[in-house]
Amino acid sequence: MRNLILILFIFSPLLLISQNNTKMELSSLIDQWHQAAAVADETTYFNFLANQGVFIGTDSSENWTKEEFQTWAKPYFDRGKAWTLKANSRNVYLHRGNEMAWFDELLFTKSGPWRGSGVLVKENGNWKIMHYVLSLTIPNEKMKAVNALLMDQ
Repeated sequence: MRNLILILFIFSPLLLISQNNTKMELSSLIDQWHQAAAVADETTYFNFLANQGVFIGTDSSENWTKEEFQTWAKPYFDRGKAWTLKANSRNVYLHRGNEMAWFDELLFTKSGPWRGSGVLVKENGNWKIMHYVLSLTIPNEKMKAVNALLMDQ
């Protein structure tokens, strides 16, 4: 029992360091993904998405497979500037075994604050974005007015 406690005492900090390094790696990957959109690097941007990936945009009709999203986004990338999203803050969470992670982020955009959240999976040793949801942030006290605007459509 004493040996088990000693082993845990020695290796626990190493596990925490490894998890923190993975979280930093994933945060950097997400930043690179957003940057690829900002500079209209379509190949890099879509290489970050898993082949079975899903992108959910801000409009209720925007629930796309990777292929559908790439088709929709192509005109934006072709014009040389897609969109710019920069994270103000981000939380990254790892699943046991470090083969899956999820994150949430507050984003700065020219349209104001937005939120993103997603799931990452490790495929063939590489992290890929499997699921991403982009949404607007609406202060609770303004929700009634926003809902009224949406009902007028």
